[in-house]
Amino acid sequence: MDVLKPLKEPSIVDVALELSKVKGVEGVNITVNEVDVETLSLTVIVEGDDIDFEEVKRVLDGVGAAIHSIDQVVAGDRMVEAPCKTG
Repeated sequence: MDVLKPLKEPSIVDVALELSKVKGVEGVNITVNEVDVETLSLTVIVEGDDIDFEEVKRVLDGVGAAIHSIDQVVAGDRMVEAPCKTG
């Protein structure tokens, strides 16, 4: 997910810890892509089975973050790999 979070607290560590408590979430990865005067542009990856996405949104809303886009979703009984893009 592309997420925009205010620069102020909580830290991305705290956000990751809160997201890791959501039902179905087995792992969280947050990467800072850009820092602005008042905001952080983040890539947030949550992995697990049967993730409660409404709860993920609630956690992000609770820290003042907004989901800009969801870039990838994998569902079903097997992993479906996206084709590689070539130059």
